[in-house]
Amino acid sequence: MSLRRKSVITLIHKIASNIAIAANVVGTFVVVALIAVVNYDIIARGIFNKPFLGAVEVVQFSMVLIVFLQLPDVVRVGRLTRSDGFLGLVKQRSPGVGRRMSQILDLISGVFMVIIAVAFWPEFLEMWESQDYFGVPGVFTAPWWPVKLVIFLSASLCAVHFALHVLTGGEAPRKQESGT
Repeated sequence: MSLRRKSVITLIHKIASNIAIAANVVGTFVVVALIAVVNYDIIARGIFNKPFLGAVEVVQFSMVLIVFLQLPDVVRVGRLTRSDGFLGLVKQRSPGVGRRMSQILDLISGVFMVIIAVAFWPEFLEMWESQDYFGVPGVFTAPWWPVKLVIFLSASLCAVHFALHVLTGGEAPRKQESGT
């Protein structure tokens, strides 16, 4: 690999890693906010008989945000759940073959992430223009577009990280630890 190509890959890796770490941190804050909402709902419901209207919608909204905000960092550090017992065995017996198989899996995973991103972009645009919402009108509503945007951006960033794994043989991006 040429020095220029390595430096470009290193720069892309650094930028993508910083974004993934930041998204992971935001996802962690969403978890904390979700805990606060659930606790508030429990206390308000139990003590004052005044539940937090929209708690169910906030939980649904938050769960999607948490998963897709934290997913790129999970991909970045190579901790995405998969059954890789066979791959581990191959890597022990033949590291080169194991690395190539891992690159093929990362390539396939990256393609799936691109498909998800391409599928969600028009949905985001539609939700942005229509201002479609979920929830119960008059009680609690929230727009759908932020969820669609987060899914699109997350899938795109995951695709970048999978591409980096393929280009580097999976070594450089996976050596770093998670930011949180």
